[in-house]
Order: sequence, then C-alpha cells, then structure tokens
Amino acid sequence: MSHADDQEGTRRDFLYYATAGAGAVTAGAAIWPMVNQMNPSADVLALSSIRVDVSAIEPGTQLTVKWLGKPVFIRRRTEEEIAAARDVDVAALPDPLADNANVRADADASDENRSLDESGEWLVMMGVCTHLGCVPLGDAGDFGGWFCPCHGSHYDTSGRIRRGPAPRNLPVPVAEFVDDTTIKLG
Repeated sequence: MSHADDQEGTRRDFLYYATAGAGAVTAGAAIWPMVNQMNPSADVLALSSIRVDVSAIEPGTQLTVKWLGKPVFIRRRTEEEIAAARDVDVAALPDPLADNANVRADADASDENRSLDESGEWLVMMGVCTHLGCVPLGDAGDFGGWFCPCHGSHYDTSGRIRRGPAPRNLPVPVAEFVDDTTIKLG
C-alpha cells in the first residue's frame, strides 16, 4: 500500500463525515419549525397563571372563571356546607384520593385536603366533569354540591364524586391566596 492510498482514504473519510454533518444540520433546520410550532403560543403562556379577585363573593355563592380554556369554580362555602363536607366517611367515597395539585398525590379525599384554606371556607376546582368533560351545575344534585345533567354524576359540597358514572373527584388546580382577596391560579 502506497502513501498515496492512505491519503486518498483519509480524504474520502473526510468527505463522508462532512457530507453527513451537513445533512444532519440541514435536516435539523428543516425539522425545527415543525417541532417549534407545537410549543404553546404566547397568549396561552400569558394565561398559564391568573389572579382572581374574590372580594365580592358572598358565602354560599361561587364564581366561575376561565383558566387555560376550562372553567374553574371558586366557591365561598357556608358553615353548613363545610360541616356537610367534613362529616363524610372518606372510606365510603368512590374516589378516595384528594385529586389536589396542592397536596401530596396520595392524600386522602378529606375536605381538609381539598379546600384552599384551613377553615374550609374556600374551594377551588376545575369545573369539568371527570366522566366525559361536561360542566356540572352548582348548588344541585343529591349532595348539595354539583350535578352533571348530561350523565347524572353527583358531587358533594367538597367536589367529591358521590354517585354516577364519573370515576374521579373534580380536580383541584394549583391555587393559593396571594393576599386576603386575591387567588392565584397556576
């Protein structure tokens, strides 16, 4: 084997690597716009966290706000609603988990693990039935909470499924009080 053959092999290898590298860069440049278009748009990112003024909500009433394209129920509960929710045997519930993004994933569905504050006055939940995504009606149903008229799911005053085809409790999103009258979602 001559010295010229060694040089030719080296040039050929260089051309293979250079061509493969250029092809990889070209493919990446062509694919990036498709991947990038799957990211959330600026208007969606702007709504990923909202603040809600709850100063006008009276006990026994609720406010429904739209967050991330879905309804969120913010309810200021009465003493009777809190007492009814806390008097439930958690072991008898169809869904024994809290479904609350603010507590441990394995927390039980006690009212204390679902309400926003220690006293239990404030309840914040996604307003989407866990059966097929309908919007339940407030102050309705057999347990004084919410009722989904589409398929007959009954939720109690803590948003826990009690009867009907819904498999899970109404989920509690990430929420916190930022001051005495403002709740931040997200």
